[in-house]
Amino acid sequence: MTDHTTLPHRFFLSISLLSILAGSQPDLTKELVSLRSSSESGVIRLNDDTVSKFITSVPYSLIIFFNSADLNSNPLQEFLSEFAFVSASFIANNNRSDVANKLFFCEIDESSDSESFGLFGIQFLPQICLVDPLMENLQDKTGRMEEEDVDGTEESVLEFIESRTNLTVGPLRRPPLLSKTQISVIAALIAISAPFLIKKVLNGETIFNNNRVWLYGVVLVYFFSVSGTMHNIIKGVPMFVRDHQDSNKLVFFYEGANFQLGAEGLSFGLLYNVVGLLLAYVSNALVRVRNVSEQRVVMMLAMVVSLLAVKKVVYLNNWKTGYQIQTYWPSSWH
Repeated sequence: MTDHTTLPHRFFLSISLLSILAGSQPDLTKELVSLRSSSESGVIRLNDDTVSKFITSVPYSLIIFFNSADLNSNPLQEFLSEFAFVSASFIANNNRSDVANKLFFCEIDESSDSESFGLFGIQFLPQICLVDPLMENLQDKTGRMEEEDVDGTEESVLEFIESRTNLTVGPLRRPPLLSKTQISVIAALIAISAPFLIKKVLNGETIFNNNRVWLYGVVLVYFFSVSGTMHNIIKGVPMFVRDHQDSNKLVFFYEGANFQLGAEGLSFGLLYNVVGLLLAYVSNALVRVRNVSEQRVVMMLAMVVSLLAVKKVVYLNNWKTGYQIQTYWPSSWH
């Protein structure tokens, strides 16, 4: 038998619970707005403690960039910068409308918040995931960018957001490289120094008239060429990475032919430079020394150092690729 006196209490209790649940959503939205305003680009940094709070029964969508600072990967950080650029453009284009509070840009770093990676089932980086109010399974791959679509550009992020939501990011507003004040200062410095520079050029007193400058320039060009520096810059190859087993340990040489670190190329380039400079010195400067004994001593030292450098290059190449250089002696020596 039902006690009719308890019905009003149950009714008011239900209303109170609904009010609390309904009121918590605006509170979460206000908290996200506050966190976004404290970020220069509008990207909110989530951690293992806050991620579960902001993804449960919410009226907004989260676009999450999964990052890892331990990888020390330049392409990954450049993609994060492009992601932040899209975030800043979205806020600037929709700041005066309610659309700005329907989508929030977030970041989760694996190096400090690995539990969140397991919550979403992240298996590769970079990865971008959209969490909308209708999502029931956080590991659902329909809300993620396909691996082949992650090309590291802001256009790919923009296309992903507008194709998965009913929101429009708007035009991308890339900030200028130089501000108006900086341009004015540079123009004033050029105007003031132009007469002095023209006078030095006409009198042949510039650094380009110094033979040593050209000599050092040639050596640097050779070093950058043989060390693969241009490849590292274009591909964004990191100088080193952190050891997966010990995050406090840095790895400068990666064993395996499928990946090369920047430190490896610089090491090979330095060894090549040593041999090249010794050869240039022996063929251009040492031959002019009149003391034969001094010539012989310097020549022997140059040969020993060159031999050690070449031996080190062969050893590192064998360690990294497994390729061995076969030695063939003349048949008359057998």
